[in-house]
Amino acid sequence: MTTAHITHAQIAADPSVPVIHITRDFAATPAQLVRAHTDPELVPLWMGPDSRTVQVDYWDARSGGSWRYVDRTDGVELGFHGCFHEISDDRIVQTFTFEGMPEAVALETMTFEDLGGGMTRLHATSLVDSFEGRDAWLASGMGTGVNEGYAALDRLLADGQV
Repeated sequence: MTTAHITHAQIAADPSVPVIHITRDFAATPAQLVRAHTDPELVPLWMGPDSRTVQVDYWDARSGGSWRYVDRTDGVELGFHGCFHEISDDRIVQTFTFEGMPEAVALETMTFEDLGGGMTRLHATSLVDSFEGRDAWLASGMGTGVNEGYAALDRLLADGQV
């Protein structure tokens, strides 16, 4: 195992299927990361780019539950929703839909790999509707949102808020 940690998200498009892979390390336990991704009080504190404001509409974080949040930034509202298919100690499976493109539902799987020494590696996979859809996600500023959001999560973890 390598001792180098991934502190900037590695985001890669799969050349064979319309999938996006994200890998990122955190100074946290898997339980802390599952909580950060499922607690409706925590999610708006770190999700998305720094320039955005996220407000949770509803958040039923359980296997079979659903969620919705609204990004209200600069007078523009963007809605997102999905269903939690599975939440376990080290894995979350959910759908993700941008309400501006309701036909383009993604299936997301996040696993939290305990690296030991208080470090956890997040592995996220988003299966999208098409290669065009995948490429549109990547071109939308997704990298900025992921990296700024996870940097905010790092700060919450360091401050003991998670």
